Amino acid sequence: MSGWGFGGLGSLFGGSKAKQDAPKKAILQLRGQLEMLNKREKHLHTQAEEQQAIARKYANTNKTAAKAALMRKKQFEKSLEQTSTQIMSLEREIHAIESANINKETMEAMRNAGQAMKQIHAGMTIDKVDQAMEDLREQHAIGEEINAAISQQVGTDLVDEEELDDELAELQQEELDNKMLSTGTVPTGDKVARLPSVATKPQHVQAQEVDDEEEELRKLQAEMAI
Repeated sequence: MSGWGFGGLGSLFGGSKAKQDAPKKAILQLRGQLEMLNKREKHLHTQAEEQQAIARKYANTNKTAAKAALMRKKQFEKSLEQTSTQIMSLEREIHAIESANINKETMEAMRNAGQAMKQIHAGMTIDKVDQAMEDLREQHAIGEEINAAISQQVGTDLVDEEELDDELAELQQEELDNKMLSTGTVPTGDKVARLPSVATKPQHVQAQEVDDEEEELRKLQAEMAI
């Protein structure tokens, strides 16, 4: 048990995080090395140019010094070539690790999306969806029926239309009778016909009517031999 120590616990619980951080650590390390090589490349290039200038300076006056400068220049150029090759290798490795890490994270995100979709659809089937939609349509239909029932006017079906028409006709006749008694006229559309009133008949007309009635009565008695 004591052999584990804190290091053992770290490897047990921190192993997964260490794997996740490994690409980032590698990229940071490569970039640090690349920065150093770039500085070395610049320095070697400067040194080679300086030796070239020395060789040119002593080319005619001191051939030994000129050749020594050219030798040092060749060494700097060789180191410069090796450094440039290392720089290209590091840049290629950085690009490869970054691409691989992006692919890994993309695949991880897609895997998590797939798991999430599985969880969402875990309790869903086509039959359950169809049943839910059918229940929803049924409830909409019930709601429409309830709305229609609530919107109906209360008590309109309790009164007979024919009875209402008869009552209205009686009211109209009463109104017409009242107008006839009060004015002695009968409304007929837009025109008004005035009815003769018994009270307004002349006396001689009334007497003539009585005589005519008595004459008719005598004729009827003669015919019946009474």
